[in-house]
Order: sequence, then structure tokens, then C-alpha cells
Amino acid sequence: MVKHFILSINPTAKHEWDRCILRDVLSSKRPDIAKLIAEEVDADGGNYLISVNIDIEVLQQEKAPAAEQLQFSFAESSQKPQLREAA
Repeated sequence: MVKHFILSINPTAKHEWDRCILRDVLSSKRPDIAKLIAEEVDADGGNYLISVNIDIEVLQQEKAPAAEQLQFSFAESSQKPQLREAA
């Protein structure tokens, strides 16, 4: 079974659970690894001794944007938009 996921690593995240996130490529949902394994063994009742091999290959990497690129200027947004009267 080959599955593709997006791994997001943010060492400065406020909460520990947001520092390393694994998401499905198409749905962006966090995968249920146990469910994926159960599907591979046909999910019949019982106990299974299994071996799981994880082979990681980075297909593409995008750097997180620099902090200064994320700053928002309040001076620009404090101007009120000009409203025009409809004819």
C-alpha cells in the first residue's frame, strides 16, 4: 500500500499538537493510521501481530513563509472604504 500525505512541521507552534501535522493530500484530513492498517488486513475480528514499514521519500518541500512576510499593516486597513451611491 502506498499512501501520500502532507507533513507540516512548525517548531514554533503555540500547541504541541500543531507542531507536526500529517494530512491527506486530497481531503486535508488527518489520517487514521489504525484504520488504514485495518483495511489492509480486511478488518476481520481478532488480534493481529503486524509489521509496519514506513519508507519516507520527500517529493517536494516548501519553506514556511518568513515572519516578516506575515505582518499586517494596520495603517493600511484603518482607512474607510469609499462608498458610492448606486444610480
